[in-house]
Amino acid sequence: MEPSNWAPEHSDALREFITKGMSFSEAARAINSRFNTSYSRNAALGRARRLGLTGDDRQKPSMPTEPAEPHDTGEPRASGFRTFALPWPVPVFKEAKPVKLRCVAIEPRHLSLIELERGDCRYPYGGDEEGEAITFCGNPRRPGSSYCAPHFHLSRNPIEPPERAVSAVSLRVVEAA
Repeated sequence: MEPSNWAPEHSDALREFITKGMSFSEAARAINSRFNTSYSRNAALGRARRLGLTGDDRQKPSMPTEPAEPHDTGEPRASGFRTFALPWPVPVFKEAKPVKLRCVAIEPRHLSLIELERGDCRYPYGGDEEGEAITFCGNPRRPGSSYCAPHFHLSRNPIEPPERAVSAVSLRVVEAA
Protein backbone atom coordinates (compact mmCIF):
# COMPACT_ATOMS: atom_id res chain seq x y z
CA MET A 1 0.00 0.00 0.00
CA GLU A 2 1.44 3.38 -0.94
CA PRO A 3 1.60 6.14 1.63
CA SER A 4 -0.99 8.87 1.24
CA ASN A 5 -2.12 11.94 3.09
CA TRP A 6 -5.74 11.12 2.25
CA ALA A 7 -7.71 9.91 5.24
CA PRO A 8 -9.86 6.82 4.60
CA GLU A 9 -13.09 8.81 5.09
CA HIS A 10 -11.87 11.32 2.47
CA SER A 11 -11.24 8.51 0.00
CA ASP A 12 -14.69 7.06 0.71
CA ALA A 13 -16.28 10.47 0.13
CA LEU A 14 -14.35 10.84 -3.15
CA ARG A 15 -15.55 7.41 -4.26
CA GLU A 16 -19.14 8.40 -3.37
CA PHE A 17 -19.01 11.72 -5.22
CA ILE A 18 -17.40 10.25 -8.34
CA THR A 19 -20.00 7.45 -8.55
CA LYS A 20 -22.72 10.12 -8.29
CA GLY A 21 -21.31 11.62 -11.49
CA MET A 22 -19.60 14.68 -10.06
CA SER A 23 -16.54 16.06 -11.81
CA PHE A 24 -13.20 15.84 -10.05
CA SER A 25 -13.19 19.57 -9.29
CA GLU A 26 -16.74 19.37 -7.86
CA ALA A 27 -15.78 16.33 -5.79
CA ALA A 28 -12.68 18.12 -4.45
CA ARG A 29 -14.79 21.17 -3.50
CA ALA A 30 -17.38 18.96 -1.75
CA ILE A 31 -14.69 17.07 0.20
CA ASN A 32 -13.01 20.36 1.16
CA SER A 33 -16.27 21.81 2.45
CA ARG A 34 -17.23 18.62 4.34
CA PHE A 35 -13.84 17.91 5.98
CA ASN A 36 -12.32 21.42 5.98
CA THR A 37 -9.41 20.33 3.73
CA SER A 38 -7.76 21.89 0.71
CA TYR A 39 -7.60 19.20 -1.97
CA SER A 40 -7.23 20.39 -5.57
CA ARG A 41 -8.90 18.94 -8.64
CA ASN A 42 -5.62 17.25 -9.60
CA ALA A 43 -5.29 15.74 -6.12
CA ALA A 44 -8.79 14.30 -6.41
CA LEU A 45 -8.04 13.03 -9.91
CA GLY A 46 -4.78 11.38 -8.80
CA ARG A 47 -6.39 9.79 -5.77
CA ALA A 48 -9.27 8.48 -7.90
CA ARG A 49 -6.79 6.89 -10.29
CA ARG A 50 -4.89 5.28 -7.43
CA LEU A 51 -8.18 3.95 -6.06
CA GLY A 52 -8.95 2.45 -9.44
CA LEU A 53 -11.80 4.82 -10.22
CA THR A 54 -11.91 5.85 -13.83
CA GLY A 55 -14.17 8.07 -15.83
CA ASP A 56 -16.16 4.94 -16.79
CA ASP A 57 -17.28 4.48 -13.15
CA ARG A 58 -19.00 7.86 -13.09
CA GLN A 59 -22.64 8.20 -14.04
CA LYS A 60 -23.11 9.62 -17.47
CA PRO A 61 -25.31 12.68 -17.84
CA SER A 62 -28.59 11.81 -19.49
CA MET A 63 -28.46 12.36 -23.22
CA PRO A 64 -31.44 13.63 -25.21
CA THR A 65 -33.10 10.87 -27.18
CA GLU A 66 -33.09 12.85 -30.41
CA PRO A 67 -29.95 14.52 -31.70
CA ALA A 68 -30.07 18.28 -31.82
CA GLU A 69 -30.54 19.89 -35.21
CA PRO A 70 -27.35 21.50 -36.55
CA HIS A 71 -27.46 25.23 -37.05
CA ASP A 72 -27.95 26.19 -40.67
CA THR A 73 -25.16 28.56 -41.65
CA GLY A 74 -26.03 28.62 -45.32
CA GLU A 75 -22.75 26.91 -46.21
CA PRO A 76 -22.69 23.38 -47.56
CA ARG A 77 -21.45 20.85 -45.09
CA ALA A 78 -18.24 19.10 -46.01
CA SER A 79 -18.50 15.36 -45.83
CA GLY A 80 -15.52 13.20 -45.05
CA PHE A 81 -12.19 14.68 -44.13
CA ARG A 82 -11.62 18.34 -43.57
CA THR A 83 -9.38 20.10 -46.05
CA PHE A 84 -7.09 22.91 -45.01
CA ALA A 85 -7.26 26.28 -46.68
CA LEU A 86 -3.50 26.42 -47.13
CA PRO A 87 -1.93 23.16 -48.29
CA TRP A 88 1.56 22.22 -47.23
CA PRO A 89 4.13 23.72 -49.57
CA VAL A 90 5.50 21.29 -52.09
CA PRO A 91 9.29 21.44 -52.31
CA VAL A 92 10.64 22.52 -55.66
CA PHE A 93 13.35 20.26 -56.93
CA LYS A 94 15.75 21.62 -59.48
CA GLU A 95 17.63 19.33 -61.76
CA ALA A 96 21.05 18.77 -60.25
CA LYS A 97 24.08 18.69 -62.47
CA PRO A 98 26.09 15.51 -62.16
CA VAL A 99 29.08 15.92 -59.92
CA LYS A 100 32.38 15.72 -61.70
CA LEU A 101 34.57 13.55 -59.55
CA ARG A 102 38.22 14.23 -59.28
CA CYS A 103 40.46 11.24 -59.71
CA VAL A 104 44.02 10.45 -58.95
CA ALA A 105 46.50 9.01 -61.37
CA ILE A 106 47.65 6.34 -58.95
CA GLU A 107 46.94 2.65 -58.92
CA PRO A 108 45.69 1.58 -55.44
CA ARG A 109 46.92 -1.65 -53.93
CA HIS A 110 43.43 -2.48 -52.52
CA LEU A 111 44.62 -3.72 -49.13
CA SER A 112 42.22 -4.82 -46.40
CA LEU A 113 42.33 -3.12 -43.02
CA ILE A 114 44.29 -6.03 -41.57
CA GLU A 115 46.89 -5.90 -44.34
CA LEU A 116 47.62 -2.17 -43.87
CA GLU A 117 50.95 -1.36 -42.30
CA ARG A 118 52.15 1.71 -40.46
CA GLY A 119 53.28 3.77 -43.47
CA ASP A 120 50.45 2.81 -45.88
CA CYS A 121 47.84 5.22 -47.29
CA ARG A 122 44.44 4.80 -45.66
CA TYR A 123 42.32 6.26 -48.48
CA PRO A 124 39.23 3.97 -48.71
CA TYR A 125 37.80 2.35 -51.85
CA GLY A 126 34.47 0.54 -52.17
CA GLY A 127 31.77 0.01 -49.58
CA ASP A 128 29.24 1.96 -51.66
CA GLU A 129 26.98 -1.01 -52.31
CA GLU A 130 25.50 -3.32 -49.71
CA GLY A 131 28.02 -6.01 -48.83
CA GLU A 132 30.81 -4.52 -50.95
CA ALA A 133 34.22 -4.88 -49.33
CA ILE A 134 36.16 -1.76 -48.32
CA THR A 135 39.79 -1.70 -49.35
CA PHE A 136 42.49 0.92 -48.91
CA CYS A 137 45.04 2.51 -51.23
CA GLY A 138 48.11 1.12 -49.45
CA ASN A 139 50.72 3.28 -51.25
CA PRO A 140 53.37 5.05 -49.12
CA ARG A 141 51.91 7.85 -46.96
CA ARG A 142 52.83 11.51 -47.12
CA PRO A 143 54.67 12.62 -43.95
CA GLY A 144 52.21 14.02 -41.40
CA SER A 145 49.14 12.59 -43.18
CA SER A 146 47.15 9.37 -43.33
CA TYR A 147 47.10 9.55 -47.14
CA CYS A 148 49.61 9.35 -49.93
CA ALA A 149 50.40 12.68 -51.65
CA PRO A 150 47.81 12.29 -54.49
CA HIS A 151 45.02 11.30 -52.08
CA PHE A 152 46.06 14.06 -49.66
CA HIS A 153 45.55 16.67 -52.36
CA LEU A 154 42.37 14.95 -53.57
CA SER A 155 40.81 15.19 -50.12
CA ARG A 156 41.60 18.92 -49.82
CA ASN A 157 40.01 21.91 -51.48
CA PRO A 158 40.72 21.71 -55.22
CA ILE A 159 41.57 25.39 -55.28
CA GLU A 160 44.87 25.50 -53.46
CA PRO A 161 45.75 28.74 -51.72
CA PRO A 162 48.79 30.42 -53.19
CA GLU A 163 52.05 29.55 -51.54
CA ARG A 164 53.29 32.13 -49.08
CA ALA A 165 56.07 34.23 -50.39
CA VAL A 166 59.32 33.17 -48.88
CA SER A 167 61.60 36.02 -48.08
CA ALA A 168 65.14 35.97 -46.93
CA VAL A 169 65.26 37.46 -43.50
CA SER A 170 68.62 38.26 -42.13
CA LEU A 171 68.94 37.83 -38.44
CA ARG A 172 71.44 39.80 -36.53
CA VAL A 173 72.70 38.61 -33.23
CA VAL A 174 72.85 41.40 -30.75
CA GLU A 175 74.95 40.94 -27.72
CA ALA A 176 73.21 41.86 -24.53
CA ALA A 177 75.20 44.18 -22.31
